[in-house]
Amino acid sequence: MLTQAAAAFGLLASTARLHIVWALAEGESDVSGLAERVGGTLPAVSQHLAKLKLAGLVRSRREGRRVVYLVDDPDVVTVVRLMVGQLADRTGGRSAGPPAPRHAHGLGL
Repeated sequence: MLTQAAAAFGLLASTARLHIVWALAEGESDVSGLAERVGGTLPAVSQHLAKLKLAGLVRSRREGRRVVYLVDDPDVVTVVRLMVGQLADRTGGRSAGPPAPRHAHGLGL
């Protein structure tokens, strides 16, 4: 179990992947929307999404021609929010993170 946790934390140790999960916590998005939100290139964001998807942290679904990505594990968002919030509190910053995502399954965080 610790090995799996370390692997998940290893994936989230990348600023870019952490930013993608943070952005997806606000709601579902396609690659181009995510690239715009996180300030990355389409190829880079696509590669990060592929790694996150392979690890089971995000998933995708088709909407016509678009592929939409969403956080597959709501507990991951909880952990990310907790860590960012704690760091913001320590530095005197505001810990106001993204609002709870609106998933197709109606799960809020």
